[in-house]
Amino acid sequence: MNPLNHESAYRGDAAMKALAAARVCICGAGAVGSTLADALARQGVRSLRVIDRDRVELHNTATQVYLAEHAGQWKVEALKDLLFRGAGVEIEAVRKEVTAENASKLLAGAGLVVDGFDNSAARRAVADACTALPLPCLHVGLNADYGEIRWNERYRVPGDPPPGPGVCDYPLARNLVQIVTGVAADVIVRFLVDGAREDYSVTLKDRTINREDA
Repeated sequence: MNPLNHESAYRGDAAMKALAAARVCICGAGAVGSTLADALARQGVRSLRVIDRDRVELHNTATQVYLAEHAGQWKVEALKDLLFRGAGVEIEAVRKEVTAENASKLLAGAGLVVDGFDNSAARRAVADACTALPLPCLHVGLNADYGEIRWNERYRVPGDPPPGPGVCDYPLARNLVQIVTGVAADVIVRFLVDGAREDYSVTLKDRTINREDA
């Protein structure tokens, strides 16, 4: 049986061909990036480049796709193993830090860039490089009980939060990750299939999803 049987039945053959032909680059392999990579691979995207410089820590397993056995491994390498075994997709794993100096080189050749970083410097480097190249870029971010999915042309790079626990340490953070990345994955699929560029915000407390670009 086709492992993408459900997606194919829902979206149709033309959409699945578009997803298979797409070249997606995901910046960050944390809560947003790892979950999105897993979702897209299981929906039919076959060409994925994931860029991240960090190793898996045990506490990452609460909000990211990694297993306890991956602790200490490079995130992109662990993700490469997981997606090959789970979805039959071999991603391009790039173990590098994205900076203003190397962003254009690292992102070149992508059909879509997805920014899932959690710091302002890396987000700005991605945003600026995608504007200059130019490349379509979708930013996906989390903060407390809020998430946003926004295309580069309508995006403002946020400042870094004050020192303290990150979003992954908040109660129910996993639920926020799952909701926001689920919406983001569908926004990405729609873009890859028909070029639509939709912005959304998500708030966890009232479980509200709002389209922002309408």
